[in-house]
Amino acid sequence: MKKYSLLFVAITALCSCREEKPAMPITPDAITQKTINDTDDPAIWVNPQDASKSIIFGTDKETNGAIYAFDLQGKIIESKTLRGMKRPNNVDLAYDFKINDTSKVAILAFAEREKQQIRVFSVPDMKPLDNGGIKVFEDATLPDFKLPMGIALYHSPVSGKMYAVVGRKTGPKQNYLYQYELQAQAGQIKAVLVRKFGDFSGKKEIEAIAVDSENGFIYYSDEEFGVRKYYAEPSKGNQEIAIFGQDKFLTDIEGIAVAKTSEKGGYLIISDQQRGLFNVFDRESNQFIKAINLTTVETDGCDVVTADLGGKYTKGIFVAMNDSKEFYLYSFGKILQEIEK
Repeated sequence: MKKYSLLFVAITALCSCREEKPAMPITPDAITQKTINDTDDPAIWVNPQDASKSIIFGTDKETNGAIYAFDLQGKIIESKTLRGMKRPNNVDLAYDFKINDTSKVAILAFAEREKQQIRVFSVPDMKPLDNGGIKVFEDATLPDFKLPMGIALYHSPVSGKMYAVVGRKTGPKQNYLYQYELQAQAGQIKAVLVRKFGDFSGKKEIEAIAVDSENGFIYYSDEEFGVRKYYAEPSKGNQEIAIFGQDKFLTDIEGIAVAKTSEKGGYLIISDQQRGLFNVFDRESNQFIKAINLTTVETDGCDVVTADLGGKYTKGIFVAMNDSKEFYLYSFGKILQEIEK
């Protein structure tokens, strides 16, 4: 009897630290057309001339992979889709990269794992800016440590510099992430390694990386351990600031989206993959708020913008990968109502 009593106590303790599944799921406003292989991670470009013509980019993760481009109705934009990529994994987007003395461009960056490199393209013209690819983790001594997976871009409000923060499929318990400064040279981009940082529990892997540029933080998912937080500015050092969310996820902690409701305020929305939920944390304090149900299955990556895109998306759009070769698109206004009620 004692054995079973202890088991009951353990199960009760485990359940008590996680909310029950929310009763009312939020349904998507649109679902993208299917990719060929395996969707993984999205990034959203807001069209500065006409926000209703913004583009959702999403990775299709396989040897014959692609970066798909979708309109806000979820239809594939073939002219903006990048095919023939060797297992593209995570993707991110940033604005106002100074490509020469007179021009700034939006850039799309993603990890191309099987080529041990990252790729950088201009948006929306989709021109390569990387001379065919930028090698990463070149000093790694183990072959598996050279395979990039997660990526996030940081545009420093302090220096104006653009950085790529890159993680890998497998890595050491210290210095799992490398941060590269992206520099323009004759209309192309090169990457200069500026630091190595980031602890790893060793439990599974690190994939999802997100940067809150306005507040100056990098977040990443140590998948079976917790969400780790570091300074984004290299000059602030490599000391870990915080670990949170350790009792809020069933197993894998996945995609991280930074929802900005003001310059500093808003939410971190993080995929609780095996429960099919998203855990919401306060952007400034990182305190847990609640779990929400968006009906996706086995979600890896997610992204959000809070700009007015018109139509259903006047308060922005939230995009999440679904485990059936597609992405789900949600009015962020609906999600905001659920978070704040």
